[in-house]
Amino acid sequence: MAMSFFDQFASPSYLGIPLIAIAIALPWVLYPSPSSRWVNNRLITIQGWLINRFTNQLMLPLNIGGHKWALLLASLMVFLITINMLGLLPYTFTPTTQLSLNMGFAVPLWLATVIIGMRNQPTVALGHLLPEGTPILLIPVLIIIETISLFIRPLALGVRLTANLTAGHLLIQLIATAVFVLLPMMPTVAILTATVLFLLTLLEVAVAMIQAYVFVLLLSLYLQENV
Repeated sequence: MAMSFFDQFASPSYLGIPLIAIAIALPWVLYPSPSSRWVNNRLITIQGWLINRFTNQLMLPLNIGGHKWALLLASLMVFLITINMLGLLPYTFTPTTQLSLNMGFAVPLWLATVIIGMRNQPTVALGHLLPEGTPILLIPVLIIIETISLFIRPLALGVRLTANLTAGHLLIQLIATAVFVLLPMMPTVAILTATVLFLLTLLEVAVAMIQAYVFVLLLSLYLQENV
């Protein structure tokens, strides 16, 4: 029973073919396409308003050079939110619980921000490794620490998203199993546990959205340092 809790994180396959590609491509099918009419329906209007508000908030601290990333970061935000929310449905698979997928997003985007900083302003980019006014004796130690912290950033991005979603899914499954076990023996306790499960599910919906926002927000902060 203990090992079966982790079966939900195994990538599904059919006839030996991994279905994670379908799980990744499916969210884009669910969004309505903008029409050529002058007046859009309410769904497209709300969708456009939310994306515009998020993009404006994200690009606010960046200069004009960083605004080129607006489309990429907004699309990544919508993509992660949709995948995380769909993963809360029964009998579904959440691709963002796979560390390999999250690292595949985090490493190239983080590396792109570093390359942009080294190309456009190498002095400022290297200056982040050594704070101003550092004592001479601490310079080698601080350079090593700042370099390690720089390379840990993509790992922290991927692990944070994976750990939060995995922990939430495991907790939901554990409490749901407890409800089914307690229902024949102690119905009152089972009802109370089901109430906790409902509140936890609402919390997981918030976590699914917040973690996607935090992922993109940290990328924008890394970009702000190098643009």
